[in-house]
Amino acid sequence: MSTISRRNFVKLSLAGSINLSLLPRGILAMSTNYENPIRLGGPVFTAVSEDPLAWIKAHKDWGYSAAYCPLKADAAPELIRLYESEAKKSNLIIAEVGAWSNPISPDDRQRKDAFKHCCAQLDLADRIGANCCVNIAGSRNPEQWDGPHEDNLSQDTFDLIVEVTRKIIDTVKPSRTYFTLEPMPWIFPNSVESYVRLLKTIDREKFAVHVDPVNLMNSLNNYYNNSKIIKDTFEKLGPYIKSCHGKDTILESQLTTHINETQPGLGNLDYTVYLKELSKLKDVPLMLEHMKEPEEYKAAIKYLQYVASENDLSFLQI
Repeated sequence: MSTISRRNFVKLSLAGSINLSLLPRGILAMSTNYENPIRLGGPVFTAVSEDPLAWIKAHKDWGYSAAYCPLKADAAPELIRLYESEAKKSNLIIAEVGAWSNPISPDDRQRKDAFKHCCAQLDLADRIGANCCVNIAGSRNPEQWDGPHEDNLSQDTFDLIVEVTRKIIDTVKPSRTYFTLEPMPWIFPNSVESYVRLLKTIDREKFAVHVDPVNLMNSLNNYYNNSKIIKDTFEKLGPYIKSCHGKDTILESQLTTHINETQPGLGNLDYTVYLKELSKLKDVPLMLEHMKEPEEYKAAIKYLQYVASENDLSFLQI
């Protein structure tokens, strides 16, 4: 971004000082050196109803061409089919179904409940035609399902993740979707290399990759070299990537080390590299997450539009 810093851009866009109509129109129809327009998705801040047409319109209004799954696993089969059908008609991809739970918990009941939840969510993803079902691997922490623990990066835990992931996939036997694990700073996969190792060891056709580069920023080296990590991720895992998360990472100047999440444009993540790599893949969406207010999402979208226009890239409109 040669003419304006990313942080100043987001601050100006929040203040209403940037008119997007004056920016290059790469967001809509610019010719590109990369093959595919990028699909963007995120929350639409409307209540989930039984009206798929209203749901689709909300995504169009936000400029999204990808969506989080709007239904729960116990939704009526005909409603699931209706949402899938209408999404296809509108060229809106259902990117992912969340299965957030701890299937490797040391607590027996929590572990069993999480396994059932993962299976139900993977089945929902298959029935609604989502790109993937996504969970983290979990944690051996008995008090925090997604927290750090001294046993998380042991070989025993790696083997347990392999066992549980195989069991989930083999139980559901999905035919159209994939089960994926979102990277985390303190549980496998916590690096590109550990994801490659998991892919090879799990050895299931329906196990694939979910990308969240911010969750790989677990050291100063990774933080300052995130461009290389993003490139390595897509080079080594590209054919297996089904969905990606969009946020940003910021190193705070307080002891000892604090690397936090922030909205796209307010941190250090190299979105030029990220968007370029995404544009090489077809129909792999970038899903915005973890912001609180609609205005934050709007500012993030404006920032991503600007990065795209500066790099001859485009986002898919439906």
